[in-house]
Amino acid sequence: MNQVDTAYRIVSVNVGKPITVEYMGKPLTTGIHKRPIEGEVFVGRTQMEGDGQGDLKNHGGPDKAVCVYPVEHYAYWKRELGIPMECPAFGENLTVSGLLEEEVCIGDTFEIGGTVMQVAQPRFPCFKIASKHGVTDFPARVLDTGYSGFYLRVLQEGVLDRQSSIVKRESSPGGVTVAAVLRQLALGRKRADREEIARMLEVEALASTVKEQFSNWLA
Repeated sequence: MNQVDTAYRIVSVNVGKPITVEYMGKPLTTGIHKRPIEGEVFVGRTQMEGDGQGDLKNHGGPDKAVCVYPVEHYAYWKRELGIPMECPAFGENLTVSGLLEEEVCIGDTFEIGGTVMQVAQPRFPCFKIASKHGVTDFPARVLDTGYSGFYLRVLQEGVLDRQSSIVKRESSPGGVTVAAVLRQLALGRKRADREEIARMLEVEALASTVKEQFSNWLA
């Protein structure tokens, strides 16, 4: 049964093509500099219309089609960093309210506008958020807090806009939260909990790259 929860809402829809900027004296091509848009946007299997990634090896693809970031974390980062942070400060496609990493599970499925999307994996922070805000230890801070955001895979293509509702269609039977997976990824091969990783590998919806990484750790 679909769960309609008015606590779930879209705050901002954001897209942008890659641009080249200077970071530490070198050119860096990145898609993190997205901008909010108004009106409908088509969401395809690998990305939103008008969007793009600068590093196709580590970003984009079916398991990272749409990046989501909870607006609830913005107040924390503004306070901690003392810099202005407006959507989409983390290069996310959807800034949302009500979908927190400690509550959202891998495999949870949502109807968002005319699309159906499924939680595939946490967003693992990289140096590009540091380059955007000029805070060199930003990725480490994100890992410390767990305020990472997450990625959705697109099960049904369609259109959405900022006014689109978010309806939870299915809860994952695995009960493995985005935050739990991120914690294991942050611990790394030597410190990760092998029993936890084995349990996570049983979640069918977990992104294939994460499954491969965890399987290698256990091998």
